[in-house]
Amino acid sequence: MSGGVISAGLSSKPVASGVTFKKKLGKDPRVVTSFLPDQERERQAALLREELKQEWLAQQNMVKSEPLAIVYSYWDGAGHRREIKVKKGDSIGQFLKAVREQLLPEFRELRHVSVDNLLYVKEDIILPHHHTFYDLIISKARGKSGPLFDFGVHEDIRVVNDASREKNESHAGKVVERHWYDRNKHIFPASRWEIFDPDKVYDTYTIYG
Repeated sequence: MSGGVISAGLSSKPVASGVTFKKKLGKDPRVVTSFLPDQERERQAALLREELKQEWLAQQNMVKSEPLAIVYSYWDGAGHRREIKVKKGDSIGQFLKAVREQLLPEFRELRHVSVDNLLYVKEDIILPHHHTFYDLIISKARGKSGPLFDFGVHEDIRVVNDASREKNESHAGKVVERHWYDRNKHIFPASRWEIFDPDKVYDTYTIYG
């Protein structure tokens, strides 16, 4: 009989030990938890961010659809000044396509020149076809001889005593055939032209060198 009592006692200890020493974890009301992630708060914040993003994109699309008047000069060794209207969101390639169509009735040689073989040179900078006017405007891009975000026409920058006096003035960009540039790139003004590099900074404007 005593063996049964001992057996019963041994079997009851683990149960008693588990009940006595097990702690129930819970939230301490004295601990500040406002900084911890909250699913609903995070969801609302994400919705707000998306709403603001869409609003910003809509505003930018409105800007890109605004008309932009561009004065340019078709350059074949002499300047033939014209003006054309495009959209601020148009690319240089789209602009050159419109220019070609505008010039065709007068310059029949352009029938054999594709848009890919036309260059747009603004402030002595050759602008790649994929860049948009919107990109140039919002970044306030600068060229060697003037701003790349102003497409009107003003007087030339003056050079006095070998020191350039900077004026925030724009000059008509040149539209040229690529083969004309290849033949004349060692002669002024083509000798000054260089490919647009958005990371390059022109601290002052110059018209020589």
